[in-house]
Amino acid sequence: MSRPLIERFRSVLPVSDATPVVSLGEGSTPLLRAARLSESWGCELWLKCEGANPTGSYKDRGMTVAVSKALEDGAEAVICASTGNTAASAAAYAARAGLPALVLVPEGAVAAAKLAQTRMLGARVLEVRGSFDEALGAARELADRGSHVLVNSLNPHRVAGQKTAALEIAEELGGPPDAFVIPYGGGGNTTAYAAAVAELGLGTPIVSVEAENRPATLASAIRIAEPVHAPRVAETGARVVSASDDEIVRAWRELAAAEGVFCEPSSAAGLVAVARGDIEGRVVVTLTGHGLKDVASADRFAPAVGTVDPDPDAIAEAAR
Repeated sequence: MSRPLIERFRSVLPVSDATPVVSLGEGSTPLLRAARLSESWGCELWLKCEGANPTGSYKDRGMTVAVSKALEDGAEAVICASTGNTAASAAAYAARAGLPALVLVPEGAVAAAKLAQTRMLGARVLEVRGSFDEALGAARELADRGSHVLVNSLNPHRVAGQKTAALEIAEELGGPPDAFVIPYGGGGNTTAYAAAVAELGLGTPIVSVEAENRPATLASAIRIAEPVHAPRVAETGARVVSASDDEIVRAWRELAAAEGVFCEPSSAAGLVAVARGDIEGRVVVTLTGHGLKDVASADRFAPAVGTVDPDPDAIAEAAR
């Protein structure tokens, strides 16, 4: 069994011997070579499968650090605004720490599977009549009052934990890739990867892929109209590109069929930049969340299920 992320990367995280480690076994996620897509797209493509984290997304890397530090500082509760993945992660790690969690989500804008996961993990979930940005504003105000610790990526401990994905990639490849490619919602992960690149003393480019229509994209995890980290993303020098929903769905389905990897739609945004052929060499695309995070979208775009009698000949005919 792998060590908790905090123990593995203790020397580069803001923790001490006094920090209680709140862990669910996060980190050490698979890095897979995508042989078929590499051939199709003309590069050496690798996939960092962050959906293998305990709650099914990369958010767990930062949440283990954020909640551990909150517990160390005597927090009585945690709060976040979320489009889904932060919600589930905050709920899980708060439960692990024995802390209440308050989760604010934009009304009608979060995948049902993520809401169900968060509710099962014991968080108090409130739908805000407004956008994610409005929900985040309210969460920040409540945190400022001292009643809750904010565990969104504005919390620097979140970003510190999330940088470990890039450190793992460089470690497993025996050196940096020619480019890190990641989805771009709020921008916290871009700043985290930039921090890792700086700590390693590298000049590896980061390509951050956002939805062309941020407020209305089907990729709900990156459906953030005003990314709070946009100024910091600009400072990192990351190249920001846009992907249409049609491109995201096409890459999402191709990944599943060609490589047997099922991610959520927002994760496929990074693949769009590679599929276009404008990134060369050894490229690592971070798939930020598991496909089961958004089963409604999968059901919408997956091939139809057929119906057949329980007869071998009829089955063979239908399978052609």
